[in-house]
Amino acid sequence: MSVHITYTGGTIGMVDSPRGLVPGADLESWLADLLDGTDLGGQVTLTGLDPLIDSSNAAPGSWQQIIEDLRTHHADRPAQGYVVLHGTDTMAYTSAALSYALADFDRPVVITGSQLPLGVVGSDAAPNVTGALRAATSRRAVGVSLFFGHHLLAGNRATKTSSWAFQGFTSPNAVPLAVTGAPWQWTRPSEAGTGWPHPKPYERHDVVVIDLAPGITAARLRALLTPLPEAVVLRAFGVGNVPSAEPGLADVIAEVIGAGVAVIVASQCHEAEVLLGHYEAGDAIARAGAVGSRDMTLEATYAKVQFLLSQGLRGDELSQWMGRSIAGELTASRGR
Repeated sequence: MSVHITYTGGTIGMVDSPRGLVPGADLESWLADLLDGTDLGGQVTLTGLDPLIDSSNAAPGSWQQIIEDLRTHHADRPAQGYVVLHGTDTMAYTSAALSYALADFDRPVVITGSQLPLGVVGSDAAPNVTGALRAATSRRAVGVSLFFGHHLLAGNRATKTSSWAFQGFTSPNAVPLAVTGAPWQWTRPSEAGTGWPHPKPYERHDVVVIDLAPGITAARLRALLTPLPEAVVLRAFGVGNVPSAEPGLADVIAEVIGAGVAVIVASQCHEAEVLLGHYEAGDAIARAGAVGSRDMTLEATYAKVQFLLSQGLRGDELSQWMGRSIAGELTASRGR
């Protein structure tokens, strides 16, 4: 029943300071008291990464630090499961990133955190940590998942939807893997995807995320894309529509793609499947070579682009992989 916990920082272990909440709680003692007398008492090891961070400061290098800690402890003494304690702000980005890089990992990894610090009366820290530990030792969880607010979600299908609610994460395009109760209610996990053998480490790449809004001009879009990034995630309307009547806007996107930069079109809707060309408003950029993110969340899309760039993919090759499932991050096209 052994579990290894990688502690990265985040609200769960924060304390007050003159400049606001910062990491500093004695998480190891708190965890020992929490598990005393349970079947996991004395069976949990803990690593605190250095430095501990607010997850707003997380970057691809932070993802890689977690991955290396997990792989190191798995190689030294494999545990039954692994838990990552993380801040909520970018937790969904990290869980998606881990899912791609750990597709070959043969133990479950569950990421969690809390909306309130562990030292606050009424905090959600204890139920989230014990729930994550329960999932990690359940022999039913697979891959990377995210536990929060009594729900276990696929790590690359989750998104943060509230900064205050104890059920702060949802999985808009996939059902929860499990819901707590007596007993837990489990569902069948989605297909795992192709995996990625021997992934190269994450490195930080220049990926820009642009939200379209009514009235954006071609000149503004060009300015946002100058100098050219390595890849673009364009958050469009509905199923992938852009202001096609705006003079020159689709031409800007075509120029970027012509320069060898992948343009991935995501939806601003939480529940959506991007279908470029379903409407005339999305046809021009589809013909130019933009590709849709299907039903992936923004977090899963962005982390996947960073992962593929870190593997050496660019342009068309990267675009083609966006439609292939590496770790269950997207579902088969529903069509229309």
